[in-house]
Amino acid sequence: MYKINIKSTSPEYTLKIGKTLATLLNKGDIAVLTGELGSGKTKFVEGFLQNYNLQNEISSPTFNIVNEYVSDKNNIYHFDVYRLADSDEFYAIGGEEYFEKGICLIEWGEMISDVLPKDYIHIKIVKSLEDENLRIFEFEVTEDSKYVKILDKLKSIIHSSNNSRSV
Repeated sequence: MYKINIKSTSPEYTLKIGKTLATLLNKGDIAVLTGELGSGKTKFVEGFLQNYNLQNEISSPTFNIVNEYVSDKNNIYHFDVYRLADSDEFYAIGGEEYFEKGICLIEWGEMISDVLPKDYIHIKIVKSLEDENLRIFEFEVTEDSKYVKILDKLKSIIHSSNNSRSV
């Protein structure tokens, strides 16, 4: 597995990480977000949507399973599969049909891992026990993934922006 970690020290920085990744993904790309409740999954998606000027339209898809955001560049499909009993329910809503229609962001995607294509970005968000604002974003893909270059670019952009700001 290929992994990178990015530390977020504020909700604003979590937005920045999401927005930066959005600049690197295209139609057909999939990111699975995992982490406990309140870890920042929806905040990350809000940042992602900022890239498309759709941040004011965000809502948690908890009760809808999927929210669709349409822009001139890409359609974004934001799933929350927490309430699904199993992968059969994902198939029943036609969930896999979205994979090629736009960019899919799937919260709690580990619950439907058998439905996911082989190649996707897994983003685990870990909350700090000592600092309520600290989050560690663990990005993971397979070694032969098309996303390795994307993660390298994400790391480079985030690293260079950290070095150019005063701390």
